[in-house]
Amino acid sequence: MNLFENTNVKKDNNDRPLAYRMRPRSLDEFYGQEEIVGDNKLLSRAIKADRLQSLIFYGPPGTGKTSLAQVIANQTEAEFVKLNAVTSGVKDIREVIKKAKSNRNLYNNKTILFIDEIHRFNKSQQDALLPSVENGTVIMIGATTENPYFEVNSPLLSRSRIFRLEKLKSKQVLSILEKSLEDEKRGLGKLNVNISNRDLQFIAELADGDARVALNTLELAVLTTPANSDGIINLNTEIIEDSMQKKILNYDRSGDNHYDIISAFIKSMRGSDPDAAIYWLARMIVSGEDPKFIARRVVIHAAEDVGMADPTALIIAESAARAVEQIGFPEAKIPLAEAVIYIASAPKSNSVVKAINSAVDYVENNKAGSVPAHLKDSHYAGASDLGHGIEYKYPHSYPKNYIEQNYLPEDMQSVSFYEPGKMGREKKTAQFLKYLRNENGTEDD
Repeated sequence: MNLFENTNVKKDNNDRPLAYRMRPRSLDEFYGQEEIVGDNKLLSRAIKADRLQSLIFYGPPGTGKTSLAQVIANQTEAEFVKLNAVTSGVKDIREVIKKAKSNRNLYNNKTILFIDEIHRFNKSQQDALLPSVENGTVIMIGATTENPYFEVNSPLLSRSRIFRLEKLKSKQVLSILEKSLEDEKRGLGKLNVNISNRDLQFIAELADGDARVALNTLELAVLTTPANSDGIINLNTEIIEDSMQKKILNYDRSGDNHYDIISAFIKSMRGSDPDAAIYWLARMIVSGEDPKFIARRVVIHAAEDVGMADPTALIIAESAARAVEQIGFPEAKIPLAEAVIYIASAPKSNSVVKAINSAVDYVENNKAGSVPAHLKDSHYAGASDLGHGIEYKYPHSYPKNYIEQNYLPEDMQSVSFYEPGKMGREKKTAQFLKYLRNENGTEDD
């Protein structure tokens, strides 16, 4: 195997998949990821100046990790070597390093080593790579769909710059599809393909930010559809469904149906119907809804509609949102489903919403009251001379760790914002507050 095969040599790529043929050759052809490769961004400047250090590209499939590495290969004067962590071992790494040392010593040439799925390298493989990354024998570019902070050794991380690639927006995927239909050399431009803007948009949306899936779907639809007598390949929704191997649901992220489904999802959780909530969750997942959007709605609902009746709901919702960030789909659907079932099955209370809305309304419509002297900061010289903190009663010095004293401005003594509900954990909260105030409550909290 020639590890240093020149990747820039032109070949007949007609037998390659469309997604491979349409890979960008330069930054000008690269779609998305403006935050890292946009004009005057650090990475784009480094690529153009051929001044790279070791990098790790982290993000979902089809977002351009390999393509960006290929762009670097096309624009750099360094040798470019590609390994896949699934099929390569320590022996392959050592062979690359040996050749890289030779190239540097004999020709003063740099070597870029691209490692796809770097998270699959075990500790010994990563350790074998580390010295050559550290001394600059190779410039490593790793690509991974997993969080590198969990999967890559700390020493290798500390010597690499990490760039996170986000899912492509549907309009960016759409632009890639349109370009592939126009390009006669690398794309489908020589074929007379007839596809509606609506069906092309469907492909872009259902690909869920994965350009490879979108291009593979379009290519399969074109190749399996015979041309009519006029030489036209007519594609329709049914063909797209078969090619995508997904049912195209009536779901438009920017349309009314999007908001209707979100509304049904939230109302099902609020209505304590876990079966309905899971159904609407599945509808959104299958239709390609942004999992981060779903997770945000779940977190909001846990605080808004479960609230103090079961405060654990917010913890579980937040954990699910964090799982979405760390592991992504498809695995993240499981913690999301757990949070949705928990919230739908939990006792409900909107006392938190009432309390904060009531307090905000009061603040907006009344003069700001002064902080009582005994609550003011007393931790500076001269504070006691002003009477700050002198009459403050430390609750832990009293029975029940509670002592009645004024915590609101003087003119707000009769104001109340929080009224505990009577469901779940909040029922005990109400009893405990009564117990503190000797209002015939119970000590059991």
